[in-house]
Amino acid sequence: MKPRLWQALRNPWLTLAVRIALGLVFITAALPKIGDPPGFAKAIWAYQLVPGKVLNPMALTLPWLELVCGLALILGVWVRTAGVWVTALLLSFSLALSINLGRRHPVDCGCFGTNTHQTEAERLADMRWSLLRDVGLLLLCAQLLASAASRKS
Repeated sequence: MKPRLWQALRNPWLTLAVRIALGLVFITAALPKIGDPPGFAKAIWAYQLVPGKVLNPMALTLPWLELVCGLALILGVWVRTAGVWVTALLLSFSLALSINLGRRHPVDCGCFGTNTHQTEAERLADMRWSLLRDVGLLLLCAQLLASAASRKS
């Protein structure tokens, strides 16, 4: 990568904007799930990827992890750790969506609450858009982690 482009990608103002954007997305995603653990457990169950014994612990812990990571990014504490967690969460969400898209199994992504008033075709289209959104968010994570790594060295 050209030095000028690399320097622009590591700009502290860009990193601040990325931190705030990612933090807000994850806080916004966490709050409805924290308020409705049974609904989120049903959303996880619909993916048909995890055993039943794991559903309730996942539904109770994942939203809080999202909230803590979002707050850490906005407040500028544990930025690298929060960035790694957010990246791992986005990769796992993207994988789960991709598997169900490959199966042509429509699920509500459960990202920002649940939407039960969709047809199968609408839900599959939403899944594609959610996957595209996650790829964009992963690009933001890449910028954040690259910036954090360059500051460490």
